[in-house]
Amino acid sequence: MKTWIFLFSFFLLCTACKQEPVKYDSPLERLMAGNKRFMAGHPVHPDETLQRIRDLKKGQDPFAIIVGCADSRVPPELIFDQGLGDIFSIRTAGNIIGDYELGSIEYAVEHLGCKFIIVLGHENCGAIKAFIENPDTTNQHDHIKNIIEYISEENEEHSLAEADKHQVDKAVKANITHGVHLLQNAQPVLKPLIDKKEVTVVGAYYDLDNGEVIITDK
Repeated sequence: MKTWIFLFSFFLLCTACKQEPVKYDSPLERLMAGNKRFMAGHPVHPDETLQRIRDLKKGQDPFAIIVGCADSRVPPELIFDQGLGDIFSIRTAGNIIGDYELGSIEYAVEHLGCKFIIVLGHENCGAIKAFIENPDTTNQHDHIKNIIEYISEENEEHSLAEADKHQVDKAVKANITHGVHLLQNAQPVLKPLIDKKEVTVVGAYYDLDNGEVIITDK
């Protein structure tokens, strides 16, 4: 009897392993499904095998570009439960978008065929806090001042900081909105494609308390 139970269990396990991968209607749906798995504590960690690495030697085909913060608590592949070759990740403190970042995004769109971009900010972002606490970089001589100056140039963040120096997360969301608008109007590559709805850009906010990714701008 025990033998039959073991064989039946083994059969069910093998059947589950052979199930077709889930098909999603959009890259956003695929990412949000992965985030739900991450939040629930049941990630499947797809595409993390040695064979996957070997397959990627032939070329990469990421389905999404994520412009995120360099913060060690916000790794895109983990919070969206994706694997090797799935995400083209661009990370800087404060998820800022300068010429190099924009060039990287354009490369992924033009040469890798990525059609979906997320600008991902997160709760309690240190770069945003640095700006709100000390927007004047006159006496700073390190490269952090470049990040703060980038943020301070944007009216959304500047106005908010003047109004309330304690609402960091509102400034984070304003910075996300700025990133989305910047990409939506980036010439000569992105804007024409976005206008034709061939490329999509959305903004998202990551909650450090529960691991949830919340869409803020479309």
